[in-house]
Amino acid sequence: MQIIINHTSMQPIYEQVASQIKSAVIQGTLKEQDPLPSVRTLSKELKISALTVKKAYDALEEEGFIQTIHGKGSFIAGTNPGLLKEERQKAIETEMEQIIRKGRVSGLSKDEIREVFELLMEDLNESF
Repeated sequence: MQIIINHTSMQPIYEQVASQIKSAVIQGTLKEQDPLPSVRTLSKELKISALTVKKAYDALEEEGFIQTIHGKGSFIAGTNPGLLKEERQKAIETEMEQIIRKGRVSGLSKDEIREVFELLMEDLNESF
């Protein structure tokens, strides 16, 4: 598992770690019962505080993505398909919001943005 930390990002490091693990679960790279590196191991690999990794693991556990078994480690939890779908949808909504903002900043109206979206959907419907 490769996690990349951007020290210049405004996103806290623990959130970067958590979101990259979450993405790996959503994409299927990490599967149910896959072990995660120990807090100490991951903190050494990433050259960050063990408390930061612990905070990321705690957040992931709270969201239901991982489970921690005292003395054994942390593992990918059996995730609810509805939860995965919701997470995928949130990611798409975030990307679409960024695209809409870019369009608005570029001077496009709501109708022009909608028209571009509908044209792209038509093109994609033909290829699927």
